[in-house]
Amino acid sequence: MPETNFEPKRSPVSAVLRVALLSLALNIVLVAVKLALSLVSGSLTLRADAIHSLVDVFASAALIIGLHLSERKSEEFPYGLYKIENVVSVAIAFLLFLTVYEIITEAVMGEAAVVSYSGWVLVAVAALVPVPYLFGAYQERVGRTFNSPSIIADGIQHKADVLSSLIVFFALFGQYLAFPLDRIGAVIISFFILRSGWDILKAGMRVLLDASVDHETLEVIRAIIHAEPVVTEVRRVTGRNSGRYIFVEADVVLRLRDLERAHLVSERIESAIRAQVPNVDRVIIHYEPWQKTKIRYAVPLADHKGRISHHFGEAPYFALIVIDLITKRIERQEIVENRYASTEKGKGLRVAEELLAYKVDTVITQEDLTGKGPGYAFSNSGVLMERTDASTLSDLIDELLLRLYEE
Repeated sequence: MPETNFEPKRSPVSAVLRVALLSLALNIVLVAVKLALSLVSGSLTLRADAIHSLVDVFASAALIIGLHLSERKSEEFPYGLYKIENVVSVAIAFLLFLTVYEIITEAVMGEAAVVSYSGWVLVAVAALVPVPYLFGAYQERVGRTFNSPSIIADGIQHKADVLSSLIVFFALFGQYLAFPLDRIGAVIISFFILRSGWDILKAGMRVLLDASVDHETLEVIRAIIHAEPVVTEVRRVTGRNSGRYIFVEADVVLRLRDLERAHLVSERIESAIRAQVPNVDRVIIHYEPWQKTKIRYAVPLADHKGRISHHFGEAPYFALIVIDLITKRIERQEIVENRYASTEKGKGLRVAEELLAYKVDTVITQEDLTGKGPGYAFSNSGVLMERTDASTLSDLIDELLLRLYEE
């Protein structure tokens, strides 16, 4: 799998905090403008919408506090306080529910008195309508880039504010024409806001209850682990979100018994996961040695007839043979083409990497690979190397099976 760099140029914490501060500033401005317009126009709807924006101010302030606390670790909280972000997102969801209550209450119980005002007030309110939507879209983009649930939740809330802003606009437009139109629209739009709040609440609660990371991410992690040549089996991969960070745990089987080398392999796997999956805080690899029940051999061939090649890297074909150690029979046999046979430089090492991708356990050659690039690659990956004087593949297979029966 090719490596993809998801790492942002800016610090994730500073970028998310910057957006949160912008959100706070925008909400304060919206409150001030809406209150001023409500005083000029005498509109109760505008005043209620200003109160709604004031709730957003408190939400933005809580978001900033949550982001500040989420970066702290202590002996009591060794895994950090990342989930504070999810707590904040759940709080924002309930604020959305409160918004629904406000709108429905205003639609059902608000006075329908017609208030006269200048047309420029209507223009000013219309100009405010796209502002929260554009900023909310920006917040969602930044939130997904840095995997920040609270920023995404705040962005969704800002986009939902467009609906309430439209209610205000049509209410004022109706008042301008001496015909209120906001009551039915307020109830309909409330259900859209309620749905947004439910989505935010559900996502936040999944993390707080340690639900699994999404299936696609787990499959990417599984593929990264399986691509490590020393890994013979990936038994289990689990992961959970904590704020915008991911904690990964995996059980693997290694073709190694040396604990020091196994530890180095686990560090290599961890580095590969961090390089290809964004916002991974911790990777725990549980490894155990491989219990041999089958052996996969690789043998260089000079032709399709099974004549063993004298050369490793220049061999046009390779035979892959799987022998079951329990039944002492050949389970599978196939011949694959050597894609690097005509490569001018480094063909041996490339062939070795190709065979490692096939998860071979033993490479049998007529050529001595000790001290050469392929030999080092196989040795570092726990692959055994054997030499043979057999001239054909069938003779070599007979020798291997006879050896098993004599053990």
